[in-house]
Amino acid sequence: MRPPQRIAVTGASGLIGTALAGLLKSEGHTVQRLVRRPVVSADEVTWDPTNGTVDLAPLEGVNAIIHLAGAGVSDKRWNSKYRATILNSRLLGTTAIANAVATLKPEVFISASAIGWYGETGSRAVTENDRGGDDFLAAVCREWEAAADLAGDVRTVKIRTGLVLDPTGGALGKMLPLFRFGLGGKLGSGKQWWSWITLHDQLRAIRFLLENKVEGPVNLTSP
Repeated sequence: MRPPQRIAVTGASGLIGTALAGLLKSEGHTVQRLVRRPVVSADEVTWDPTNGTVDLAPLEGVNAIIHLAGAGVSDKRWNSKYRATILNSRLLGTTAIANAVATLKPEVFISASAIGWYGETGSRAVTENDRGGDDFLAAVCREWEAAADLAGDVRTVKIRTGLVLDPTGGALGKMLPLFRFGLGGKLGSGKQWWSWITLHDQLRAIRFLLENKVEGPVNLTSP
């Protein structure tokens, strides 16, 4: 990717978004962070996923839009209310951003998805060409990715991400303190499969997708 580029990012306060914004800035790019509150700095742009609105004027001429926002699937117990939050935060947010992409016409649109697309596959390896699963998260991922298609003819990449591991946050950040105090143990049965990727590799993969003519769904997990 030819520097300097102007790149807009949603979810820039999360584990991946914070690190990605830092990496892109360190490489000389300008990062515009989309926020759901009044802006407090020149690099912020307001949007409201619930109402489907994005302030387009500051984003005119943007080279890439990376959409990472969405309610965490492990933040709360999955009662019916939080299941709706998980779905709506992705469906409404992606619809708003994809519509903005269709208007702004950046060079590339990278939209978050998840390996939950495939459902429970056990030891069976899957590729981007495999059919989706039939559980709740698989259904969420189908609607999530379908909303990204509203971007129209802009090159669109749907990143099906696994469990992102880094000691500074996310799942590993929550587990490490317990293990350090000798309180850790196996999770669940200990026999379940976890497709994971380090934060370092996640960031480099996103940068690769920005710079290369890839489109459609891409699995971001370790082999």
